[in-house]
Amino acid sequence: MERKIFVLGSLNMDLVIHTPYIPRKGETLTGSDFMTNSGGKGANQAFAAAKLGGAVCMIGCVGDDAFGAQLKTNLESAGVVTSYIRHVPNQSSGVAVILIENGDNRIILDSGANACLQKEDVDRGLANAKPGDIFLAQLENPVEIIGYGLQKAKEKGMTVLLNPAPANRSILPFLQYVDILLPNESELELLGGLEILLSHGIPTVVTTLGENGYEIATDKEKRNYACIKVQAVDTTAAGDTLCGSLAMMLAKGEELEKAMAFASKCASLACTKKGAQQSVPSFEEAIQYRE
Repeated sequence: MERKIFVLGSLNMDLVIHTPYIPRKGETLTGSDFMTNSGGKGANQAFAAAKLGGAVCMIGCVGDDAFGAQLKTNLESAGVVTSYIRHVPNQSSGVAVILIENGDNRIILDSGANACLQKEDVDRGLANAKPGDIFLAQLENPVEIIGYGLQKAKEKGMTVLLNPAPANRSILPFLQYVDILLPNESELELLGGLEILLSHGIPTVVTTLGENGYEIATDKEKRNYACIKVQAVDTTAAGDTLCGSLAMMLAKGEELEKAMAFASKCASLACTKKGAQQSVPSFEEAIQYRE
């Protein structure tokens, strides 16, 4: 029987506008191509796992504003169960204001309701989780709450995945509860390097290497794998797509090496489209794609 996926993490509304240059103090500029995108690493990963065919429950917080309702609706459109997302009274939803100047971006982030995540949210969200279910988290919420979630998931016998982004060394004491750690190269370095992380008792570290693929490492061996080559348009949600699609494949019972090959392909295909959640490929697109 297919296992469920529980994603604990952030939900943000991205407000994106292109600008000819960064305005000076007191200056008003005319920008272009404004758009809103549902985002947040947790929501992106939940969306990807669900769109690709997983049974996904999202645990998190949004504000009591229009953005909060929109963020939930967008997840529901992919099939994500949103009943464990709490509306926080008198609080705005998480927002990222993104200025794009000649292809370079500058981001101003307000965590909003994401900072209000509590242990009670975790307990409620995992109340019906069963041994063997998949737990996936990131670090855009308070680290102590994410750490609590990792511990509770492990106690329930779930398979625990952590994408340590943005990297925060405060998570180190909680890594003993992680089965698969999913950093990129910079996050791996900021957390102390591969040997340090393996010494924390993590069975498997999967490091994404951008266009160079990924590495799967245990305390016994390390092996590098190539990714498919694509013409990248926007890499925004590639890492989130990889995490979500990996969780989906593990929930279907695939072993790690095959699951990562599929997840890597999905991440590469996400780079061929603009945006975050809208760039996630369908299961059919991923299966049928040939280089």
